[in-house]
Amino acid sequence: MTIETNSVFDGVKEAFAPVTEAFKNLQNAEVPEAAREFVKRAANTAKERVAEAYAGSEKVTAVIESAVAESVSEATKIGRNIQQAIYQDTEAFFAGIDKLASARTFNEAVQIQSDLARASGETFLSRAKSTGEYFGKLVASGAKTVQDNFAKAYNKTA
Repeated sequence: MTIETNSVFDGVKEAFAPVTEAFKNLQNAEVPEAAREFVKRAANTAKERVAEAYAGSEKVTAVIESAVAESVSEATKIGRNIQQAIYQDTEAFFAGIDKLASARTFNEAVQIQSDLARASGETFLSRAKSTGEYFGKLVASGAKTVQDNFAKAYNKTA
């Protein structure tokens, strides 16, 4: 069996002898100057493109960072406004209880309750209107800012 294996191996070796010889000669072959220059130019062009892509990604990241910072700032403002509204509502509630407690008659208590309900409704409507206007301006401003920033980022990189 070893004789058969050796003869198969020798046969394969003989069949691939031209390829083996070509590889030996290829190792000593000289690369033409034009081919080397082509590779250098292609590498430099690729390097420039990578630098441009990196600069573009930095600009996009700055745009996203700016948008997120503005969003956090606005979220903080919204949170403070909500806290203030809750505090004002609580104060109004206790002031209403105090007024109700001072009512001497049932009719006076009904009138005080009616006045408090009306004032509360007016406050609610005023806040709803302000909130709608605020969010409308916020969305329009945010959309405009994002659009402008992305236009700047992509126009400079393209």
